[in-house]
Amino acid sequence: MQNSDGTKRSNVRIGGLVDVVQKQDQRSGELTRGLVKRILTKSSSHPHGIKVLLDTGEVGRVKEVLPDE
Repeated sequence: MQNSDGTKRSNVRIGGLVDVVQKQDQRSGELTRGLVKRILTKSSSHPHGIKVLLDTGEVGRVKEVLPDE
């Protein structure tokens, strides 16, 4: 399975591994990898990525949904 786009809510699932960009990292584009604890975006898609809460407590927009190992 290939990596999928983080702008569609249907691609993001609880417990899934994702790369997100946090608010303070938007300029640098630095990615944070983590597991999805909650999906915060209610709409089916968002042009900047679906906003999620990671299991570490960090919040960011999904740039890439990674395949399970």
